[in-house]
Amino acid sequence: MQINDKSGVKEYKANEQRYNSMTYKRTGKSGVLLPAISIGLWHNFGFVDSLQNGREILRAAFDAGITHFDLANNYGPPYGSAEDNFGTIFKNDFKQYRDELFIATKAGFDMWPGPYGNLGSRKYLIASLDQSLKRMGLDYVDIFYHHRPDPDTPLEETMGALADIVRQGKALYVGISNYQPEETQKAASILKQLNVPFILHQARYSMFDRWVENGLLDTLEDNGVGCIAFSPLAQGMLTDKYLNGIPEGSRAAKSLSYLNSETVESNIKKVQALNKIAEQRGQKLSQMAIAWILRKPQVASVLLGASSANQLKENLKALDNLQFSEEELQTIESIVGV
Repeated sequence: MQINDKSGVKEYKANEQRYNSMTYKRTGKSGVLLPAISIGLWHNFGFVDSLQNGREILRAAFDAGITHFDLANNYGPPYGSAEDNFGTIFKNDFKQYRDELFIATKAGFDMWPGPYGNLGSRKYLIASLDQSLKRMGLDYVDIFYHHRPDPDTPLEETMGALADIVRQGKALYVGISNYQPEETQKAASILKQLNVPFILHQARYSMFDRWVENGLLDTLEDNGVGCIAFSPLAQGMLTDKYLNGIPEGSRAAKSLSYLNSETVESNIKKVQALNKIAEQRGQKLSQMAIAWILRKPQVASVLLGASSANQLKENLKALDNLQFSEEELQTIESIVGV
């Protein structure tokens, strides 16, 4: 929602009804409630993108009750630019709402040259978060994640760095991402001994990508940790975009590393069959795919990207129908072939 100030410049004023329609879910055994759908800034928020479009997406998100904004140090491109742009938007639109927001960032992937700009050392994690806070114009983040396991750095060092980040007041909670079940259990045990609030594991999860069901969700439940799922639409496959082939200019047409034409073509019949179920439910395929993940009790939130405010609003309609019959679930399993 926008209002005009005395100079005629459009200012942002949040929708006063923003909390009326969003569903909120508890994150593990913590005191934190997250919106069932959160907004990710992985794509569409870098210096190569439109700042105004990013602003419209975040405004639409918050107006709909989305309080959780998810970033990482290397989101862009170029690296750091999503946090920079978010900082600009935050200063102009959201600073007055800081205490209503749950802001995340991460470190773990390649960020700057040399031996200290990657993976899981104490040196990297603390330096990276200091940079992130500066870019975003924040005193602290609500949660800071280690973005991926580091096979060479002792887990005690990585988790100890997360613990000290909390004690320094730079983050309220910590999380991990892309850890396997055994690694997750070890991290949880260390953080529990350090008395650090470990509340979220961010993991890739969709109808087509089920690795979290191989013990991770059970491990999270045993430790009182929530799961936040990213890539719920399988990088766009679980939408109506590819129902009739691969459109020119789409991700698959560009053969990006995380989605290529071969992957889409090998799954197109499954996508078409799933779309028929969605139509019977009165949903778009993307909306059904989101609802399917949210049925899992361990899942605190589904993390969505958006290329426009309208696309985000369409996906939010997933919350209108979160119930599945046993027949629907069995049919989905038979189509996906898991």
